[in-house]
Amino acid sequence: MNLKILEYNIECDNLVASGLEVLFRSENIEDGLSQLSALKELPKVCIIDLDFYNKNVLEQLQKLRTQYPTIKLIAHSDIDTEKTVKSLLEIGFAGYLLIGSDADDFRKAIEVATK
Repeated sequence: MNLKILEYNIECDNLVASGLEVLFRSENIEDGLSQLSALKELPKVCIIDLDFYNKNVLEQLQKLRTQYPTIKLIAHSDIDTEKTVKSLLEIGFAGYLLIGSDADDFRKAIEVATK
């Protein structure tokens, strides 16, 4: 399964060991957008480790969503407030995982998002 991770903070070794193909990692959304634009084939899913302390994060996510509407987005964060989750759903995220989720949780979220 094609999987891309933006904002690397996710434990990728466990994802790779579980059979998921990680195409690239990036430190921020802007770098991720640049890497996405260089690909010949887009992934089905992007997992984004969200930094809500960056005041532009929702704007950057909207840009990602607009430029790549076919990619399913799954958020990964330690914040689980209703306001945060609602904002992400409005942007078009297909899933939300809390920090500490294991490879099985990621696999399930990806399966649900790509159905």
